[in-house]
Amino acid sequence: MRIGFDAKRAFFNFSGLGNYSRNTIHYLGNSFPENDYFLYIPKRKSTLQNVGFEKQSLEYPKSWTGRKFSSFWRSYWLGRRLEEDGIELYHGLSNEIPFDLPRPGIRSVVSIHDLIFLRFPDWYKSIDRRIYTKKARHACRHADRIIAISQQTGSDIQEFLGTSPDKIDVVYQGCDPLFYSPVDDAEKNRLTEKYSLPSNYLLYVGTIEPRKNLLNIVKALNIASLDIPLIIIGRPTPYAEEVRRFIREQSMKNITFLQNVPNLDLPGLYQMAEIFIYPSRFEGFGIPILEALSSRTPVITSLGSCFAEAGGKSTVYIDPDSIENLAASIRKIMDNSELQNTMKEEGFKHALQFRENIIAENIMQVYRKVL
Repeated sequence: MRIGFDAKRAFFNFSGLGNYSRNTIHYLGNSFPENDYFLYIPKRKSTLQNVGFEKQSLEYPKSWTGRKFSSFWRSYWLGRRLEEDGIELYHGLSNEIPFDLPRPGIRSVVSIHDLIFLRFPDWYKSIDRRIYTKKARHACRHADRIIAISQQTGSDIQEFLGTSPDKIDVVYQGCDPLFYSPVDDAEKNRLTEKYSLPSNYLLYVGTIEPRKNLLNIVKALNIASLDIPLIIIGRPTPYAEEVRRFIREQSMKNITFLQNVPNLDLPGLYQMAEIFIYPSRFEGFGIPILEALSSRTPVITSLGSCFAEAGGKSTVYIDPDSIENLAASIRKIMDNSELQNTMKEEGFKHALQFRENIIAENIMQVYRKVL
């Protein structure tokens, strides 16, 4: 089978959508090597090493106009290129397919991660919301099958875009297999020295934006007088200054912000943490939750949305707007070593449902339906 992927984010994005794209391509390539995989990339300049994509065919715009207007090539001209390359199935990995699909002989699948821009429009700029809506609406209308990354996202596709549930398959995403393997003492020592880590700490991983709700973690530590360091890993937005201002005003110590942490360092940083805290108000899936569970780290996250799908039964769920609830949950876990051990082991068992071979088979089942 000749399968094409929208590989823009696989090469240019280091966060959730990029990880999903890279993982999906790797999972399928490893589990089904008999297929031919074509990665369509709008530009040659990349901040990501091509390691791991040696077996796939990397495809770029051929014409001067395609190279000059690469975004237009990806969104409006790619269908014609797929036809020329004899692609049998095209998978849009991040909420969109080209506007010149469908085409004869080419079947298509789109992965929809979330429709937060429709559920909570005030969280987005008007122009961004319009663009995201246009792309998602076209993709869900014209793709042959839709992969929703959670039951929550599947429900949102039906509610906001009016899509029939018969067209939607829920296929959970996984995390990098690195997170399942314990890091050794030498690696822990390297990370401790590199990032000046304390002997124990709480951990937050995610973009520092209002929806992710980092400020409430800081407030919970403050009101409960919890004297344990907090390590924050993520790309800052203007909201980060609001968090920093609160820290300064309350004269809080032992809170460290880290940026641009390589993916190779993350498993150890998760594994050395006492608790991973993720009080987001809404997500499509919540991949950091799965990364933490795979690392045998206890997790506190939010009630509602998709969080129970990612977190399973061993995770502690809180009202993301209740600082008191969060503070009490942190203290409860910190004061109970037996509870910590149970959360680690049961959480890891839950994470095994999201291993790469299972996800690859589930995606291939969607492809078989289409073809």
